[in-house]
Amino acid sequence: MLKSTLFALSVAFVAVFSSATYAEQKQTLGNWDVHYSAFTSTFLAPKVATTYGITRSASKGVLNISVLDKNTQAPQELEVTGQVVNPLGQIQSLEFQKITEAEAVYYITQFDYTNAETLRFTINIGDEQTLKFNQEFWLND
Repeated sequence: MLKSTLFALSVAFVAVFSSATYAEQKQTLGNWDVHYSAFTSTFLAPKVATTYGITRSASKGVLNISVLDKNTQAPQELEVTGQVVNPLGQIQSLEFQKITEAEAVYYITQFDYTNAETLRFTINIGDEQTLKFNQEFWLND
């Protein structure tokens, strides 16, 4: 329970402080509202990163996905897979870890990036839907 609460608080913290830079990151795909957030791993507290096996580094990002039924807002447990492509066309496969807490399900993964790099994400959700978005990342000191 404490692990889930720590992760949820960290993701909420990142969402609040990144909202000035990015509007709400949500897409409605079929019957689902897909919420997503991609951020540098150094935004996570060291204890939270350690708890979930996340490497904190200026060149590593974290992608968090949450899928809700668009009518009931109930969390959905689905298979989530994907890839990210950098400007040179190099592909990284994304392996998601499912985190379940009392009333939420999150899917998280890590990816590498270099400075001022726009990454193209393609995320497969269940057997039916694909989330696509681009985001730029910078190395932080």
